[in-house]
Amino acid sequence: MKKNILIITIIIATAFTSCKKWLDITPQSQVSEEDLFKTEQGFEEAMNGIYSRCASGDLYGTELTFGFPDVLAQNFSIESAYDKRKYLQTSLYNYKDADFINRKDNAWKGLYNAIGNCNLILENIDSKKNLFTDKGHDLIKGETLGMRAYLHFDALRLFGPSFATGASTKAIPYVTSFTNKVTDLSTVTESIDKMIADLLQAKELLRPVDPIMSASYRVNYPNITDTLKYTEESSTDLFLQNRRHRFNYYAVCAELARVYLYKDDKVNALANAMEIINSKKFPFTDKGDFINSDIKLKDRINYKELIFAFYIPDMVDDLSKLFDQGNESILIKEDGATFLYEVAGVGGTDNRYKQWFASVDAGVRNLALQKYVRNPDAKDDDLTANRHPLMAPALRLSEMYYIAAECTYDANPKAAQGFVDSVRFARNIGVSLVTASKNEFLNELVKEARKEFYGEGQIFYMYKRLNKAIVGLNGGSYGPSSNIFVLPLPNDEIEFGQRN
Repeated sequence: MKKNILIITIIIATAFTSCKKWLDITPQSQVSEEDLFKTEQGFEEAMNGIYSRCASGDLYGTELTFGFPDVLAQNFSIESAYDKRKYLQTSLYNYKDADFINRKDNAWKGLYNAIGNCNLILENIDSKKNLFTDKGHDLIKGETLGMRAYLHFDALRLFGPSFATGASTKAIPYVTSFTNKVTDLSTVTESIDKMIADLLQAKELLRPVDPIMSASYRVNYPNITDTLKYTEESSTDLFLQNRRHRFNYYAVCAELARVYLYKDDKVNALANAMEIINSKKFPFTDKGDFINSDIKLKDRINYKELIFAFYIPDMVDDLSKLFDQGNESILIKEDGATFLYEVAGVGGTDNRYKQWFASVDAGVRNLALQKYVRNPDAKDDDLTANRHPLMAPALRLSEMYYIAAECTYDANPKAAQGFVDSVRFARNIGVSLVTASKNEFLNELVKEARKEFYGEGQIFYMYKRLNKAIVGLNGGSYGPSSNIFVLPLPNDEIEFGQRN
């Protein structure tokens, strides 16, 4: 890789309307590093390019949000009887399957491509601090450090053992420079500590400069004109708008909560989760918005609760290939969905089950995921499609409640159950959680998280972190086992000596 040329997708802040703003993008371009980093706008474009890279189908645009991690978690009813063979071997944990190898290797390459672009910004930004006006330097540097940690953490959660089962095992390269030299593998503990260092530095940089920290910054839907209820697009600077579409201060706190919990540091995990909860910045979505019969006013993803999310311009087309092709789709059998959401018991009133699944005319009672369905008569980026832009959830409020619950249980089981109940009640489950032991509580917590994160690519990591068997939709179980939880590194990494 030649360092003087950067291949990056650049997002240009063009003339905008109320529904497009910074979400407009240009095609991929080749830009010299020297030219790109001549101005503050160049750094902004490079930062936008990282988000755009993450929106690609090999990363959070499809695979790492809606794709193979949820297949590994047994969230779909994948059978050879239908044209689902592209994920069939994945669901069977056949990690030697050529299609699976391609998917996981592309995810690895995509993550490290985005990490490389983070490093390119970080290697240039301090020496050119004089280019920035006001607080731009600290804002961009904080976001970039946060994203570097976020991307490495997902690489670790996929390709390394969990802290609980392999803390001293060499896992992934933690790359902190823009170079074509081989980076040695770090152990799980070393990787986590480097993530925490990046995130703590990002937190210090963003705390005084991030607009989302202002008391006047209010999250809501983009089509809310009342400035007392919505201020996310009020800044005259396009780069400072919609902070939840970027790695903002609270996203750093949320990722710290995740990483600390992965390390079994419950004190610091709880502190960061509670900072978000206590901020009251992210309200639970009104049930009326969740279940609204008018698709233009419907919010199936609980947008106001998103702490950080990726804008995915190709979401409608990509997801239709997965979930909207009849029996050729990735589906879940009705009895599997009713089992997962406990419809015969406490989940009989759960709005997630009612709003996120629809019958497919197949004669075998299959359901298709509706979580990301939009008004077919509207343009993809038009607010008449529903109440929010095309977003892939990355960090959300409910996860902070689950983290707080897990971290609180040993000292106060009742309070821990109360955190879980806060999410259950928001989803229209009126029955409080009652458990008799910590193991029973953790099993119930995983069940609740699985309902909440369906179609978001997160629950596989929870099974792995807790070293719990993955529960199949037929009630069977898989693992726990490193043969399931640890994906093989790409051959390139082994060939170049990074596995020691």
